[in-house]
Amino acid sequence: MLYVLVGAACVLIVAVLAVLAAAGGVQARELTDIFGRKVTVPERIRRAWATSPPATYMLYAVDPGVLAGLNTPVREWERKYFRKDLQQLPVLGGWFGQGNVPNIEMVLKVNPEIIIATSLTSSIEARTTQTLKDVPIPAVSVKMERLSDYPAAFTFLGEALGRRERAKKLSDYARETITKMAAIVEAIPPGQRVSVYYAEGEDGLSTECHGSMHVELIGLAGGRSVHRCVSKDVYGMEKVSMEQVLLYDPEVILVFEPLFFKSVLSDPRWRQIRAVRERKVYLIPRQPFNWFDRPPSFMRLIGLKWLTNLLHPQLYSVDIVKETQTFFRFFLGIDLTARQALEIIHPRRNVSGRGAEVTQHGSHGKR
Repeated sequence: MLYVLVGAACVLIVAVLAVLAAAGGVQARELTDIFGRKVTVPERIRRAWATSPPATYMLYAVDPGVLAGLNTPVREWERKYFRKDLQQLPVLGGWFGQGNVPNIEMVLKVNPEIIIATSLTSSIEARTTQTLKDVPIPAVSVKMERLSDYPAAFTFLGEALGRRERAKKLSDYARETITKMAAIVEAIPPGQRVSVYYAEGEDGLSTECHGSMHVELIGLAGGRSVHRCVSKDVYGMEKVSMEQVLLYDPEVILVFEPLFFKSVLSDPRWRQIRAVRERKVYLIPRQPFNWFDRPPSFMRLIGLKWLTNLLHPQLYSVDIVKETQTFFRFFLGIDLTARQALEIIHPRRNVSGRGAEVTQHGSHGKR
């Protein structure tokens, strides 16, 4: 049944494009799709679907109005940051996390003008191409594995969507941030890099190997991830024992789960660790998406500034509240008060994940 739908949709799309082109009703251009073929798309894309949350969030930053569907339902604490009309978009799924797949029949029904595909592993890439080869919608791929890929990714999306001016500004911000932080970190001798443990899970005893993309920001911010190993897979979440963490005795602990953060400072086992004794345990900001990991989105750009300032305040002395206000206004079109920004950065009094109340929404700027 699906292949009958695909075939019928393909004929319809080709016919419509031909009629519009003949009538001069649409300006078209060529892109190279994920299969190396030349495909025709409108000069200015009106509806796009991305196959993973990081790419969907990047589309939102470039132009929220272009989204044709979401990968997951909007979570409670995200609602204040998303445009209300977009919260009603259909949930189409995608390839991300463990075992998630898209609803291709729903994708065909929504009928975006372009699909933005991303991949982090060869198995996901294989599944993506195997499925999309029978889908009559142009699909292009953007590389977003590491933060260093983001400047080019923004530029690529600007070209693909026909939003070049806006995408260039986002790309420039990403490039300038990465370059500036790299120059600061380069001056730090290896022996002076702060040792950091990334605590995941509700017990804090899941973490990542030092080379994993999930802890990339630690190295970029001048830290040293204490868990030295080779990742078993891209998903990560390596289990460790309490004894291992005690031996690591990190100077700083970054916490993913609010529930663990709520208990760690009073837990007698964890109080044996230097970071806990010195109260250098930090709940990673998570509004509207995590600033550090899961999903690894463009929020890692402000996350890199936050973490560099946290680990090396003497080298990167910055008003992180003002930086956060500027970032939210520029990338999300949201005007935060200083108090709202502070509550997002230091969510100590609210560990529910809901974050600060946001009432003011500005403009993303010219598209």
